[in-house]
Amino acid sequence: MPHDPPIAVVIATHNRSARLARTLERLTALPERPEVLVVDNASTDGTRAMVADRFPGVGLLPLSANVGPLARNAGVRAVHRPYVAFSDDDSWWEPGALAEAVRLLDADPRIGLLAARTVVGAERTPDPVNSALAASPLTGPAGLPGPPVLGFLGCAAIARRTAYLAAGGYHPLLFIGGEETLLAYDITVAGWLVTYAPEVTAVHEPADDPRPERRATVRRAQNLTTWLRRPLPVALRDTWDLVREAPTDPAARAALGQVMPRLPAAWRARRPLPPDVEADVRLLERTHATS
Repeated sequence: MPHDPPIAVVIATHNRSARLARTLERLTALPERPEVLVVDNASTDGTRAMVADRFPGVGLLPLSANVGPLARNAGVRAVHRPYVAFSDDDSWWEPGALAEAVRLLDADPRIGLLAARTVVGAERTPDPVNSALAASPLTGPAGLPGPPVLGFLGCAAIARRTAYLAAGGYHPLLFIGGEETLLAYDITVAGWLVTYAPEVTAVHEPADDPRPERRATVRRAQNLTTWLRRPLPVALRDTWDLVREAPTDPAARAALGQVMPRLPAAWRARRPLPPDVEADVRLLERTHATS
């Protein structure tokens, strides 16, 4: 990697100072020496003082409110490297991974985003999402590092900055939980490829604290994504599924309650996928249904 590397790492965080410190120790020790920017979602636990005191070489962008994944958008706008890798405050990149990502992106200007291989915990167990990405039935041009995909993990992705900005980044309607699919759609529609890159590895060591709301927020994001980008019958069917499940499923009930006040905004922002991308989404759905 050159002395002035062409890649930055953007981390969005909120009130996880101790875990962020562990992540920054690893990122600042990488041989690639990437620019690192922490975008702080209005933390109240001393995050900003910790970054300034312990990591003076790390950039800090303080936000006045917790905007969730939209902090990544602010980070991408703030850095000016051609490539941006994303980490969470509990994830980082293996040594050499960012250099490999730069090599892949330099070699193929058609690629807008690399979905990296992810390993989890101290045991470095492969995340099940790796198998799903590797088994993507989508086909693309020759020479890609892996198959085209229409999804990724937010903490294991490297984007071409121009592609990310052209797609608009993360959508403000979704907030946290399953927001990556919509961005993968939008980058693809904007003319770039989203592809799995198993040679590029991210490490994720999530906290053990339970997140009972996670299933509801993912269902909410899935449903809003259908309203924003899928044909109307798909959106209606998906919403009807939530209505049917709500009486007996607390997650579906919570998701439905969060979707309903957002539907007018989703309708105003509707931009259905072009036929070729919609066909790829349906192919993925059929493959997942039979696997």
